[in-house]
Amino acid sequence: MSKCCCEIPKETVEAIREIIARHKEQEGALIPVLHEVQEYYGYLPFEIQKIVAEELEIPLTEVYGVVTFYTQFSLNPVGKYKVGVCMGTACYVKGSDKVLEEVEKVLGIKVGETTEDGFFSLEATRCIGACGLAPVITVNDDVYGKIGANEVADILKKYQ
Repeated sequence: MSKCCCEIPKETVEAIREIIARHKEQEGALIPVLHEVQEYYGYLPFEIQKIVAEELEIPLTEVYGVVTFYTQFSLNPVGKYKVGVCMGTACYVKGSDKVLEEVEKVLGIKVGETTEDGFFSLEATRCIGACGLAPVITVNDDVYGKIGANEVADILKKYQ
């Protein structure tokens, strides 16, 4: 499990406990709790997972298993802008590997990382259902299709 470099502030712990309390009695509370806590805190480091496990009275291994299984949960800080490069078959065949290489070069990070300024996170995604626009990248909810590696820098400049 990833370790946070700092203690969680007391007011943050209390806010997380309030989120958990709102869901505690519902069946299958773990996933809604994790979604809301991640929305509040930004990601789910070990210390946060431990609080969730203790408050829901479930094993920490169960919390960690869910956090690491579902791609919408993050163990590390996520940037303001989440850049996704589709690596589905149609996109890959049309050159998304070259697009991904260019995104890594422009941002100076690899897949799964966040830029030092906290602006960008990068992920290689599965098919997003826009195969006719291959290759595709997304920046948060914005979709860019039929792009080449030479267009990456201009797209990312819009968000800086």
